[in-house]
Amino acid sequence: MSLSLTPETERRIAEQLQKGRYQSADEVIVAALALLDERERCLAELRQQIDVGAEQIDRGQVTDGEVIFDRLFNRLNQQPDEE
Repeated sequence: MSLSLTPETERRIAEQLQKGRYQSADEVIVAALALLDERERCLAELRQQIDVGAEQIDRGQVTDGEVIFDRLFNRLNQQPDEE
């Protein structure tokens, strides 16, 4: 496979190589693709959670936001201060 990279992309790859964390442009690209895969997995999980939440809303399974924040603040106030 042959790739055409913009000068900006080549500069960014070279910058990563100069930092010494990667030994080749291929390693930089593999790392970038791994991050892309992780991002897409996280987005898919978030979309699934949104779908579940939307279904719960449709069924009327909701709690008022102020109630939730009150519970959180009470829980925070009950924990000892860390110093």
